[in-house]
Amino acid sequence: MMYAHWYNGTHNCKTVFDAYFRKLPFGNGFAVFAGLERIVNYLNELKFDEAAIQYLAGQEERYDPRFLEELRNFRFTGNLYSMEEGTLAFPNEPLIRVEARVFEAQLIETAMLNFMNYQTLLATKAARIKQVAGDDQLLEFGTRRAQEADAALWGARAAYIAGFDGTSNVLAGMRFGIPTKGTHAHAWVQSHESEEEAFERFAAALPGQVILLVDTYDTLKSGVPNAIKVGLKLKEQGKKLLGIRLDSGDLAYLSIRARQMLDEAGLNEVKITASNDLDENTIFNLKAQGAKIDVWGVGTQLITAGDQPSLGGIYKLVAREVDGEYVPAIKISGNPEKITTPGIKEVYRIVNRATGKAEGDYIALQGEEDAVQGQSLKLFNPTHTFIRKTVANYDAYPILKPIYIEGKQVYSLPGLEQIRQHHKEQLKLFWPEYLRKLNPELYPVSLSQKLWNMKMELIDKHLGQRP
Repeated sequence: MMYAHWYNGTHNCKTVFDAYFRKLPFGNGFAVFAGLERIVNYLNELKFDEAAIQYLAGQEERYDPRFLEELRNFRFTGNLYSMEEGTLAFPNEPLIRVEARVFEAQLIETAMLNFMNYQTLLATKAARIKQVAGDDQLLEFGTRRAQEADAALWGARAAYIAGFDGTSNVLAGMRFGIPTKGTHAHAWVQSHESEEEAFERFAAALPGQVILLVDTYDTLKSGVPNAIKVGLKLKEQGKKLLGIRLDSGDLAYLSIRARQMLDEAGLNEVKITASNDLDENTIFNLKAQGAKIDVWGVGTQLITAGDQPSLGGIYKLVAREVDGEYVPAIKISGNPEKITTPGIKEVYRIVNRATGKAEGDYIALQGEEDAVQGQSLKLFNPTHTFIRKTVANYDAYPILKPIYIEGKQVYSLPGLEQIRQHHKEQLKLFWPEYLRKLNPELYPVSLSQKLWNMKMELIDKHLGQRP
């Protein structure tokens, strides 16, 4: 497409694209936006080096050398607006808006969607797990099951944004400042003559972080009793056993019995960690069964988003330059949900001043700022327009922040702790019915009347055309 635009002399035409998703993952009531930091890193480093130029020059479809010269000078020079990471996001509203030459805007589509889709998906999955786990400690244990090393690294970061407390991925800890936590493997126990010897040697090597995996042979007859022996020895030395880990079997029953055994031995402070293909549904059920688990190590089902392995985010043209001015662009489909919303838009979060809770998100055309300046606002469902309400006494907060203006980064990337805090503040804006795990209430995302009218006019215009 870049070459075809260049060939036809349209490559400098300015365009506007929206990145968004149509459907919430996991049947959840919200998504958690993530991926902006990697998008910024990508755009800052984006260029065609000599190796890339030579590769393209050798393709069977020969490119004009003048086009390749254009690529040598390629840089992102457009504008980019985005939600901040950790922000709660909803279907059919722009998470990112790109304003750039079509030459640039088309190139960055795939990478941006890759980063946004995966990390938003993982952060949303982590948020679901956090909703169920409550104040229990959550550890990301997914590195070995991630599809690839980058997925493990950025997946750990996305999980931390949404409320996880640590990761077993030491590289993620070093790169992002995430607390690193973990235990030994079964192989550690198997490589010693006895389980007790394995535990004692591990405790001697790492006396400040002793968490013992107790299910290598027999959890209740061997593992927990041997862990208790080591725990009592550590106590005599003025140290302590931090925890034990259960990784197989009936986690509810085993945790209850292990808790009894530890308490009877005077090791009340020892925490019980569980792992073994956990997700929000398993944790919910284990809690319902009275499991005595303090720390949840969540791996495969989180890092692969096992029950929905893709977000399905999309990137659509919504405006293009004609004779020096932007005109709205629409895509019409036989599937009504795939009809795009045209025009350059702003997204506002409407917050009730009396309750401090979000009433809905309001999408308006750029230049409609007066529409959200305190006057009564009509919110309606764009698909089922009879679902509507009017709000007053509200504040309207613009969600899309300027990240790049004319190719220059104008947004300072926040630290991870700041992003986590932003996410926590976001959650406080929403009533519990929008956040619940099962059958959440549908959060209103409305179009302004002016935007709605324009969309309908464009649909009529294009459907009215004949060959």
